[in-house]
This record gives sequence, structure tokens and C-alpha cells, in this order.
Amino acid sequence: MTVISSTKNLEALSFTLVAEFDAGVERVWQIWEDPRQLERWWGPPTWPATFEDFDFQPGGKAAYYMTGPEGEKAAGWWRFTAIQAPNSLEFDDGFADDNGAPVEAMGTTHATVTLEENGGRTRMTINSSFESEEQMEKMVDMGMEEGMKEAVGQIDAILSEHARA
Repeated sequence: MTVISSTKNLEALSFTLVAEFDAGVERVWQIWEDPRQLERWWGPPTWPATFEDFDFQPGGKAAYYMTGPEGEKAAGWWRFTAIQAPNSLEFDDGFADDNGAPVEAMGTTHATVTLEENGGRTRMTINSSFESEEQMEKMVDMGMEEGMKEAVGQIDAILSEHARA
């Protein structure tokens, strides 16, 4: 199983997901730096992502939307704050309106991603920090935890395709 654990910490205003993959760190890094691979797993299987902009460098931004089963769209944005290939990545994350502008009422989360070699496998830890308990509870109520597990659960298939190529 890809996802090892997911932990909500209301006191720390954080959500942490840990997963392991049967691939090297540099290969797992590619699923973050390549928007075509990223959009194959970012979002639950019923809400696939499409990245319209992707400027993968510190200070760069990404714009995407996820398409639901009925064709509805939910837009989001990232602002990359730190990138240290192939081991760590940090970005601010938020919802966007139909024009791609941040939806301030939903707040901003900060994600820290680390990739570590672990006995020939790669351990990926995604830590999301929230602005407030209310924001975190709202995100959890929207299904963030299950959605992240489902999203990360798609990565093994992407990695195995490239392993066979």
C-alpha cells in the first residue's frame, strides 16, 4: 500500500500524509516537477487535475483546476516558496475563482513535501499547515484527508509505467 499514514493535528494546525514508493527519490521527484505527470495524480480519481500554468521555481506559480464527475470545475493555485531537487519542495496552496484569482475567504495552506531514500524505496511526506482551526476543520469536512489518500494512491501506477518503459 502506498499511503502509510495520515495524521491530523488540530493543536499544530497541520495534516501530514506519509507514503512510500518502490522507486528512487529522483524518479518520485519527477511526478512533482513534470505537470503532465502531476496532473495524473493530483486530485482524487473522480476529480482529475489539469495544470494550465506551471512555473516550477522558487517564486513561481501554478494554476490548475480539477474536473468533477458532473463536469464541474474547482480551481486552485500554488506559489512555490522553496525547491531543493530532488528532496524537498514547499508551496502555498489555495482555491481560485473562475478567473484564477485566489479566493481569500478559503485561506491559504502551506505544503512541505520531503522525499527520502528508505531502503531502496522513497518515503514521501506531505505536511500541510493551516492558518486557523476553522480553516483546517473546513478542509477536513470537504474531504481533504480522503481525497489526498486517493490522489497519492494513483502514484504507484504512474511509477510502474515508467519502470517498464
